[in-house]
Amino acid sequence: MSIVVIGINHKTAPISIREKVAFSDQQLNDTLSADLAIFDEKLILSTCNRTEVYASVQDDTSAESLTDWYAEQHNIDKKQLRPYVYQLSDSDAIRHTFRVASGLDSMVLGEPQILGQLKDALKAASDHKATGSKLTRLMQHAFLAAKRVRTETDIGSNPVSVAYAAVSLARQIFGDLNKQTALLIGAGETIELVGRHLRGAGIKRVIIANRSLENAKTLAMTLDAECIGLSDIGNYLQFADIVISSTASPIPVIGKGSVEKALKQRKHNPIFMVDIAVPRDIEAEVGDLNDVYLYTVDDLKSVVDQNIDARRRAADKAEIMISEETNNFNRWLNAQQQIKLIKQYRQQLEETKQDTLKKALQRLKNGKSPEEALQFLAHRLTNKLGHLPTQAMNHAAHAGDIELLSAASNLLGLDDPASEFKED
Repeated sequence: MSIVVIGINHKTAPISIREKVAFSDQQLNDTLSADLAIFDEKLILSTCNRTEVYASVQDDTSAESLTDWYAEQHNIDKKQLRPYVYQLSDSDAIRHTFRVASGLDSMVLGEPQILGQLKDALKAASDHKATGSKLTRLMQHAFLAAKRVRTETDIGSNPVSVAYAAVSLARQIFGDLNKQTALLIGAGETIELVGRHLRGAGIKRVIIANRSLENAKTLAMTLDAECIGLSDIGNYLQFADIVISSTASPIPVIGKGSVEKALKQRKHNPIFMVDIAVPRDIEAEVGDLNDVYLYTVDDLKSVVDQNIDARRRAADKAEIMISEETNNFNRWLNAQQQIKLIKQYRQQLEETKQDTLKKALQRLKNGKSPEEALQFLAHRLTNKLGHLPTQAMNHAAHAGDIELLSAASNLLGLDDPASEFKED
């Protein structure tokens, strides 16, 4: 029985291929519910950056059959898909699972969202009874590995997006943001991301300013924010503790004079300002004003670059942990595979018992006394059960195999022969 991972991700395939193999909700449910002979257990992780199937399969399952199945699920020619697909098995598959859960295989190194997606994938597979002891244990161990990486390294503590870096700086200046007001200028993807991070940080009031009031309204509904036109910025600037701007305007939308006026109205309570736009949205001279903390996109890029380097250093440490956790899981897996030996031994004992009991009862029927039957029973069981261990230890003693003798003494509760050779 092997653990395998088959899939594609942002490293191996362009989005034009990734979107073709993404599982829709219905397709995901159908696949998990289907009784597929190729898999003993299965779990599907499908995100914008990766589509992977984690599975437990028989040892004789061919790699080609897995690729063929993967292509057939999405009606893609297997020759077209093969260059983009990776297949991993056993230790490589286990290690990959732990790296994915820990954010070490993500497009943004160390991002935490993938862990939640993996937990959702496990729940979906469990709900459809598609998983068993191996995949469930694999995922639970992966979650613990991810927790260890986040607890014992700084991989998740340094922001690596401009939007998140801007919000992190705001928190450094103001601490708790639940009493602050943010004025966000623009309605593009970056501003939307900034808004989401601010909401996540607990900010209560957000104002969206944009040239197109319709676009501002659309974003405002998403963020539960107010919306205004660019011409109204001067009237609202006095309320803003945080100003973050990212427009495509060819000229500044905030000048030094309007900020000076706002500061007087605020009685010089500080304003944190971030200009993400190129060309600038906020006049450079604003940075010369007292009570203004102005950062440009270059300032944030420097922070992001430093944080990326810090994450990479943390990732090096995390990789060592992943190797340790992979070895730990392999030990568990090997132990599970050896359980059949225990069952085999118990079956052997049961057969010996039944055979000996049958012969002892036959002696009673033949007129032997109960004492004689019991003597026979005890003698035969002793010889039967002791024969193989005694024979193995005898051979080991003549061969000088102290290691085997030590193992036997441990199993049988005897004195360890190796102790005679240890120093006092």
